[in-house]
Amino acid sequence: MKIPDKGEIRKPSKTLAGVTPIAVMCKPRKCKHGTCLYCPSLNVPQSYTPKSPPVLSANLLKYNPYEQIKSRLKAFKLMNHPTQKIELIIMGGNFLEYPIKYQYNFIKRCYDGLNEKTSKTLEQAKKLNEKASHRCVALCIETRPDSINEKTIKRILEFGCTRVELGVQCLDDKIYKFVNRGHGVKEVVEATRRLRNNGFKVGYHMMLGLPGSNPKKDLEMFKKLFRDERFKPDQLKIYPCQVIKGADLVGLHEKGKYKPYSKEQVQKLIIKIMKIIPNYCRVMRIMREIPPDYLVAGIIRIDLRRDIDAELKRKVKDRIKEIRFREIGFAIRDLRKGEKINNKLGLKITKYKASRGEEYFLEIVNKDNILFGLCRLRIFNSAGVVRELHVYGQALKIGEKSKRLGQHRGLGKQLLNEVEKIVKGAGVGELKVISGVGVRNYYRKLGYGLDDEGVYMVKRIS
Repeated sequence: MKIPDKGEIRKPSKTLAGVTPIAVMCKPRKCKHGTCLYCPSLNVPQSYTPKSPPVLSANLLKYNPYEQIKSRLKAFKLMNHPTQKIELIIMGGNFLEYPIKYQYNFIKRCYDGLNEKTSKTLEQAKKLNEKASHRCVALCIETRPDSINEKTIKRILEFGCTRVELGVQCLDDKIYKFVNRGHGVKEVVEATRRLRNNGFKVGYHMMLGLPGSNPKKDLEMFKKLFRDERFKPDQLKIYPCQVIKGADLVGLHEKGKYKPYSKEQVQKLIIKIMKIIPNYCRVMRIMREIPPDYLVAGIIRIDLRRDIDAELKRKVKDRIKEIRFREIGFAIRDLRKGEKINNKLGLKITKYKASRGEEYFLEIVNKDNILFGLCRLRIFNSAGVVRELHVYGQALKIGEKSKRLGQHRGLGKQLLNEVEKIVKGAGVGELKVISGVGVRNYYRKLGYGLDDEGVYMVKRIS
């Protein structure tokens, strides 16, 4: 890799959302329910291929979480990215099905890697990370809806998890059965409700073009996703179904019984989907990074999102409410010569029902609807919990003064003050915040303290 010039940040998009993401992969392990029709089995972590970029690096390090963290930190430093605010993502299969001892050790070693020091216990490692040079400000676990229950929720709270991505794929029990998914819509609904009530940010992985579906049906599914209060995810990853070597779907394709969508079909469909995604949802990713060597049929173009975003900006920019499309970091990146961003900001609050509770989505935007910061508040059963507080823009070092629009300008504090007003007005006496371990001291400065279970940051609202 070419060393960047002084002051240059190589691949700046990686940290434009305000955090530095590090994905760590678990060792290969089969799913308990069996294998989904579209999922390859190639002696690597489930659903991946031997040449998938994260697998190549993880395999080289024997799936050691500590070494993976060290390797990624080194790479980000070489590219001149700040590494103080880390978003940790656990990948590689259904993590919550691994032996419990493995789960605890894996998470602990991740914290050890960030701390650059080995602790005796997970709690010790978390405590150390509160003041470490590389703080875990968010922790995401990818899992299946049927793996979410009270026991697993208690466990992931202990891990310091703040976000859960569910492999939902579709909202159709017939398709679930055909592709051998091993769960139904009922489990999706229940997992979403449990996670929300415990303060987690909830992401869905959705697939287009599964056997038994079609573009019209897929579009209706996304409309239902945001119309039906049982779902309404905070985040999405959208993956067109592809025929991959090692998957049972190959047999259906060879017999002429299955054909994946073309690039044109997918692009047209996703553009329609992007128009209906509400302001409280962020599309994290479009397309999976499947190496061409393992692709039997399906779209080859990995950066399809670039084409989609370009068309949206050209034709319907003002109609797109989705979060990533509006973030200040990307807005600054894409400025044309002579253009300026309006820095007069205002607060916008969207209230909606989801999973039997009231959701408040607070966002700080300018007149062009460019997004600078957001906060998610949930009120249910006379309880209030902040599920996310996020200020966008190029990630900065902790304590570093901002020279431009974005982070470290007091927007987080402003959002939290507004949330406290809402909670007080609703007659809720206590506000909980699900906080990454590395952000606890930020909340302490604002009058919050760690609860008796060592999970949430809590403040009495009088």
